[in-house]
Amino acid sequence: MQIKKSLIAEHNDLNCSEHQRRFEWASTRIANCDSIVARVAAFQITIPSWALGTGGTRFGRFAGSGEPRTLLEKIDDVGLLHAINRSCGSISLHIPWDSVDDAYSVRTRASSHGLQFDAVNSNTFQDQPSQPLSYKFGSLSHVDKAVRNQAVEHNIETIRQGELVGSKALTLWLSDGSCFPGQIDFRRSFERTLESMKQIYRALPADWKMYIEYKAFEPNMYSMTVGDWGYSHMFASKLGKQALTLVDLGHHLPSANIEQIVAILMMEGKLAGFHFNDSKYGDDDLTVGSINPYQLFLVFCELVRGMDEQKMDHARDLGWMIDASHNVKDPLEDLLQSVEAIQIAYTQALIVDSQALFQAQEASDPVAAQEVLQAAFRTDVRPIVAEARRRAGGALRPIEFFRSMNVRANLIGERGSLTRSTGL
Repeated sequence: MQIKKSLIAEHNDLNCSEHQRRFEWASTRIANCDSIVARVAAFQITIPSWALGTGGTRFGRFAGSGEPRTLLEKIDDVGLLHAINRSCGSISLHIPWDSVDDAYSVRTRASSHGLQFDAVNSNTFQDQPSQPLSYKFGSLSHVDKAVRNQAVEHNIETIRQGELVGSKALTLWLSDGSCFPGQIDFRRSFERTLESMKQIYRALPADWKMYIEYKAFEPNMYSMTVGDWGYSHMFASKLGKQALTLVDLGHHLPSANIEQIVAILMMEGKLAGFHFNDSKYGDDDLTVGSINPYQLFLVFCELVRGMDEQKMDHARDLGWMIDASHNVKDPLEDLLQSVEAIQIAYTQALIVDSQALFQAQEASDPVAAQEVLQAAFRTDVRPIVAEARRRAGGALRPIEFFRSMNVRANLIGERGSLTRSTGL
């Protein structure tokens, strides 16, 4: 399915009057409004290939219809999102789910949608039908060197796959750990993991980065080999400048101060970027901003401040990706909602009175600091985000447009009602 620009223009014309009224009201209350609109329009969020199908839980999965069956169809779905909101300009592949057999066709299809390829992701948390050795008791940390070598070779192959499509980063997430006390030797597990990572790091092209993701628990429930940002930072620091820590919002224990973690990693120059989602209890992988939008805003406050202090390009110098599981929603609608939530939090962070906040902090005045932050958080910036979409050629109201175009019904017509996205 292709989204014609004329259809978006018609949709915007129908909603233009109300939008202009709301935008004019907002622009009179927000300083440097045009500059903020331009920044939001330039801010792109990567869509992971595995988020384009219906997710599930350990208890089961209720598959949707019209899901992408191939890598090319996954690229087409990201192209649909990007056509609607002009903010999803890249896709992240997961190997071997998205192994590239014909690089020319894959790159050509992505280019036709104006898409690029972000970090590639390796998979040593599942056993694949063709692999001779099992990751049941670990991969890069396994006691058996043959298993470790197999996992290392898979990561090197993932890098090669990424080179075929023009990616510039490898994301490494390990499910390695233990379920019971005494199951593993913590120190030896760490040492084995580091040695395995060193082999992968040596295979990185000079212009690539390695993103080391961490997770507090699950699938192992007693210990995780890369269990928090401290472990990830230690590994990254021991490996070298190309290795960085990747933060997934859902990979923390409840009530973790993620914004503080972000601030320190930014200060140390070791933040790779973000996997965005939301959670109530654990790694729930819910729609971004659906549970705790204030935390998302506070995280972006630290990101914006850190990037500005280091004169970083907001749109390019860190990795921004959604990593969620859409159990009961249409995956594409969920992704449209998540992208907008990210844009809203980013915009709110941009309008924080940083000078007033600094003065409140230096005066040890928590009341004034709260007033500054909540003044920005309580500002309705949705007209700013909508204007950024409009100027970029996107729809003023993405969900309304998606439904008015019967996108899912059209995809079912093209692909069938029993299709299942690969990798899920």
